[in-house]
Amino acid sequence: SEDKWYGHWMRRGYFRSVPDDREPYTVVIPPPNVTGVLHMGHMLNNTIQDVLIRRARMQGKNACWVPGTDHASIATEAKVVRLLGEQGIKKSVIGREEFLKHAFAWKEKYGGVILEQLKKLGASCDWDRTRFTMEPDLSEAVIDVFIDLHKKGLVYRGLRMVNWDPVALTAVSDEEVIHKEVNSKLYHIRYKVEREDADGVEEYVVIATTRPETILGDTAVAVHPEDERYADLKGLRVQVPLIGRSIPVIFDEYVEREFGTGALKVTPAHDVNDHELGKKHGLETIDILEPNATLSPAAQLYVGEDRFVVRKKIAKELEEKGFLVKIEDIVNKVGTSERTDAVIEPRLSLQWFVKMGELAKPALEVVMDGRVKLHPQKFTNTYKHWMENVRDWCISRQLWWGHQIPAWYNDQGDAAVCKTEAEAIAQFTAAGQSLTGIYQDEDVMDTWFSSWLWPISVFDGFKDPNNADIKYYYPTNDLVTAPEILFFWVARMIMAGVEYRHEVPFKNVYLTGI
Repeated sequence: SEDKWYGHWMRRGYFRSVPDDREPYTVVIPPPNVTGVLHMGHMLNNTIQDVLIRRARMQGKNACWVPGTDHASIATEAKVVRLLGEQGIKKSVIGREEFLKHAFAWKEKYGGVILEQLKKLGASCDWDRTRFTMEPDLSEAVIDVFIDLHKKGLVYRGLRMVNWDPVALTAVSDEEVIHKEVNSKLYHIRYKVEREDADGVEEYVVIATTRPETILGDTAVAVHPEDERYADLKGLRVQVPLIGRSIPVIFDEYVEREFGTGALKVTPAHDVNDHELGKKHGLETIDILEPNATLSPAAQLYVGEDRFVVRKKIAKELEEKGFLVKIEDIVNKVGTSERTDAVIEPRLSLQWFVKMGELAKPALEVVMDGRVKLHPQKFTNTYKHWMENVRDWCISRQLWWGHQIPAWYNDQGDAAVCKTEAEAIAQFTAAGQSLTGIYQDEDVMDTWFSSWLWPISVFDGFKDPNNADIKYYYPTNDLVTAPEILFFWVARMIMAGVEYRHEVPFKNVYLTGI
């Protein structure tokens, strides 16, 4: 009988909304991933939205609940790769176009499951308004926004330290890293000091590290300038254990004298802070890891072996050869990928970023002055803390399923950000740059770079900024979502709303329990 009544409601168009003289009441669904099936979080979230929508209808408002799905780059690509793998098909062999055909076929087969489940729940969405983040109009909005922000100097490309997921083989943003407390080991390792007048006495500096495999990429040992223990090492060098690389001792206030031994190994290719030290002191950068976190030829030892296997092996070898002083058990925080659970590796990589400072300021103001209210109120402090300490957002992903970055390069590495190859050729010509070897950037954009436009793009507010729908339904009323995507999604929608509509995208954000 549920199916009978739901069918009756649908045939009568009870959930359909078009602009009229009534007061609008609008909710956009947090678009569930096309990989998804309903879980308890969705159940709770969508039931609350349905309650709000039905109440508004009963109050005589023009209630509009917009449904839709998200293409979910990392999760979907992983599923399609796995599916093809079972048939003996490799992504790299079939190429991009063929792979995307498989991905769209997968989306057609499974993508609507969650929406059908919502109908089974009796959710009163306006199904005629269903949108998908990779349909043509929404894709065009994403491309236009990328190009626009690049023109404004808010999107840039740079070689930066990123969070690398060695299972998904892509960079992820800071917000996609979950820091977990784990039981770790702190390895104390000694580095031989090179001193000419040593009279045969061997002298060592001891450093402490939780990642002994990275010593193969060390290019300095750093100590605090006022640390008396190491004052006599000025101008001297030490040797990296096992490989004997000669590296300088550098002095920097950054070093915490109280931590470990007060001496710090510096691996500019594999740690954010070490990278900064490396730039400041002009150190060499030696990348000892492949994208899949096996050791590269630059490591010299254990080439091709997995980082965690090497960690155990190198600890044993350091001990056998007299370099290991002691091992301590400690608890520390390790970053893992929100999508694959893999331990994140800091990696130096050429990626696209959004400058967040300018975009964050107005998006913080509208929450602090109550134009957007967060419920429960306690989340306002969390939001404030995050927005005041926001870092630039890495938006390029080394995947094929998603919105391909609208940037073109020539054989000289010059870049043109535009929609088509023809426009790129025109830009290169105007700048007197090479026209050979032109190709489009291989990467796609972070999924959140499309969903931050959702409350505007579902009403075609980019394609047609003055259409009747966007003028009537925007800003929407209430957003119901989970607190763990307060920054991923909610904060960024507010940024996009203020930037592109000069108006907040919703009045209230109700953050559910999870």
